[in-house]
Amino acid sequence: MIFGNGLLKSRKTFNSGLWTLGRFNSFVTSILRSGSRRWGPKYETLNEAKTEKKINPKSGRLAQHFICASCSKEFVAKDVQVDHIKPMGFDQTWDKFINELYCEKENLQVLCLTCHKAKTKLEKKKN
Repeated sequence: MIFGNGLLKSRKTFNSGLWTLGRFNSFVTSILRSGSRRWGPKYETLNEAKTEKKINPKSGRLAQHFICASCSKEFVAKDVQVDHIKPMGFDQTWDKFINELYCEKENLQVLCLTCHKAKTKLEKKKN
């Protein structure tokens, strides 16, 4: 991702000269994504995808299951991800990145890992 309006690109050093602009962008992106784990609309989307608690065939334990918005199959929490329906851009400013990352639930859906991986692969081909 390329961020900023030229201000960051014109800086000579990041972290006392230890980081490149790319490393700095990666660091900030990681912090923003980490914070999104506590974003309310993400949990509203997960709650709406809940089906029931039943035995997980892999572990033999009782587990909450969620429905995938793409394949309509049920999965346990560790096998689903909250996805942005409208994909996030790859070449953008920090403002746009933050607005897209912290979107409302109308732009979020729960996908199983397989469907999410396939969707992401298609999105990257388009860019």
